[in-house]
Amino acid sequence: MKFMKKTSLLLAIVLSVTSMSTFSNGILAKADENVNVINSVVDSDGGLNYTQGTLQNTKYGEVKGHEENEGKTLIWSGIPYAKAPIGELRWKAPVNTEKWTGTFDATKAGNIGIQLSSGKVIGSEDCLNLDIYRPNTNEKKLPVIFYVHGGNNQTGSSGGETNFEKLSVNANCVVVAVNYRLGALGFNSLPALKTGDKNEDSGNYALLDMSKSLDWINENITAFGGNPKNITASGFSAGGRDVMAMLISPIFKGKFQKAISFSGGMTTADPEDSAKVIAKAIAPLVVKDNIKATEDEAYNWLLTDGKDVKDYLYGLSADRLASLMGNAGIRMSAFPHLYTDGTVIPKEGFNTKEYNSVPLIMSTGSTEFSLFARYDNKFAAVDDNTLLTNSELNKELRFSINYGSKLYELFNSEESAERMNANYKARIYDCDFEFGNNKDVVGEKMAQLAGAFHGLWIPFVTGETTGFSALYKDSFNNAGAQDLGVKFTKYITQFIWYGNPNSPELVAWKPWNSTSGAPTQLVLDADKDKANIKMSNERINYNDVIKEMEADTTVSKETKDDLIKNVLNGRWFSGKLDEHFNNQSLWIK
Repeated sequence: MKFMKKTSLLLAIVLSVTSMSTFSNGILAKADENVNVINSVVDSDGGLNYTQGTLQNTKYGEVKGHEENEGKTLIWSGIPYAKAPIGELRWKAPVNTEKWTGTFDATKAGNIGIQLSSGKVIGSEDCLNLDIYRPNTNEKKLPVIFYVHGGNNQTGSSGGETNFEKLSVNANCVVVAVNYRLGALGFNSLPALKTGDKNEDSGNYALLDMSKSLDWINENITAFGGNPKNITASGFSAGGRDVMAMLISPIFKGKFQKAISFSGGMTTADPEDSAKVIAKAIAPLVVKDNIKATEDEAYNWLLTDGKDVKDYLYGLSADRLASLMGNAGIRMSAFPHLYTDGTVIPKEGFNTKEYNSVPLIMSTGSTEFSLFARYDNKFAAVDDNTLLTNSELNKELRFSINYGSKLYELFNSEESAERMNANYKARIYDCDFEFGNNKDVVGEKMAQLAGAFHGLWIPFVTGETTGFSALYKDSFNNAGAQDLGVKFTKYITQFIWYGNPNSPELVAWKPWNSTSGAPTQLVLDADKDKANIKMSNERINYNDVIKEMEADTTVSKETKDDLIKNVLNGRWFSGKLDEHFNNQSLWIK
């Protein structure tokens, strides 16, 4: 996600913490015998073999990496998994990279996807590369985490969210983080771009990139000591939503064995409606380039499938395309993506009965909407102290955070689990972070303004605490937070190794059960001294949240109407809310 300049510290916390202390990781315990355990034996190494060190051979050539984390981690950066998607390959399916001679220098970061950052264009259209992290040991057949970064599929990078150097050591695994096409280069459903190839005609180019990178991993990860038969697809925020889309996409079938969606829910968009949004965004460029006289003419022209439109689009610089559609603010109507094209994503979307059923973890935070509310236009210009001390403003912010977070939690996990449960043929594990809401642990300011915010899971699975401590003071360094970090890391480690997060010394994490009164999610919290982890059987639904919202008297009716129609509307989670309150559609009609 991307906020205003004044939010740079919060943004750094969520996306790019680089200095941290580390939670220790316990010894692996075997998964419960009653679940399907992933086989960690590779049938064939495909001619590749890992020997401890920075120099390794792939099917495309030799690569040289480097050591980090005081020599505990081996890293290979910027390895191409496909040809550069430039020129006539711009809006095409990714093509295998060519073999290279000599040794590829994987000691330097690769290009990130071209994007808008703080008003400036950064990155490159040539961005189809990945980074590999593993412990500096001689172990082979380690489980693999395939990680997709967040940023609304418009911003972000393979190394921008968390410290995989330490995650790979903590979980004793190989981590592969991928860069992919972003913005209108990664998702674009304009008719003129269709080629007759069904995958390309989907407009889901970023998903094609992710699929290609998984092909590369399956072919080459043995060279880095990874097990291609034990891959966990994971992602945060937009990356988590992309992982959810992989679970219904035929092109990902058989490419991974487990999945983790951190703060990601079910989102899809109609390709035709999406084309209108993209056409409207590009129309001003068409007028500026003297192709059409008015934006209306340009808009209608861009929705045709002529060669003249295609030639114009391919002639646009990547910089100009990267500047389109700005920060979508978790609103699909601002930058639509994940199209239900019928090939890459089924026409029926998540109503499909054909899932790529693998063991799945879904994670959310109990105040997931806090920072999105805090930096919504309604409150962004107001300083923290005023929001805390001005009674009316504080009530408005609390209303927005409270109900936005309940709806966001439903979207991130509970609704998804319930919706999938009937046709999903593997276990679903749901968890909810509540750490951050107790003012006695994190302080009044953070409990009110951030709480268990979007991205809070990061320090508890990687040990990244320093950047978070700038806001939460010493809260992450106390015994309770440390204990929670050790235990959550153990859950994740067990899951990526065995497909089951449980271990005898942990609170039993039971899978989602649709039966009334049955367990639903694992609740993760801590006081100053110890972790507080428990299973919950509480359930919420959209109707209950809307009824509670209607009965709420903490703000006036006029204020409530304003917040519902202008702060909570049009978000990923707002469909039923917008329908109930007759909110104006943000889509182009």
